[in-house]
Amino acid sequence: QVQLVESGGGLVQAGGSLRLSCAASGRAISSYTMGWFRQAPGKEREFVSALTSSGVNTYYADSVKGRFTISRDNVKNTLYLQMNSLKPEDTAVYYCAANPTLRRTTWILGPGGSWGQGTQVTVSS
Repeated sequence: QVQLVESGGGLVQAGGSLRLSCAASGRAISSYTMGWFRQAPGKEREFVSALTSSGVNTYYADSVKGRFTISRDNVKNTLYLQMNSLKPEDTAVYYCAANPTLRRTTWILGPGGSWGQGTQVTVSS
């Protein structure tokens, strides 16, 4: 199983940018579909973005399309999430995930998947 550690969260004003990183160890992230989820206070964890193991296909929640970009560096074994034009509603704890899986219309953690510990993103208005 791959171990994941997120970093890069913080406090930013609306309209600003942040780049989250997810450093992986134990296995190559190129072996997995990798993804980002987030959880705001009082809400369920929700899907944000995913990148397939081929590195070709990307998926985004409608709420972040055109503003967020998922990518990875296979040499550094690190997943990224570039977040631009941030809004207060983007405030949440962001989690990296190995092997997110699409079940009908919902992304969940698939068999053998793992979560990072999360990193807080706060966007002030």
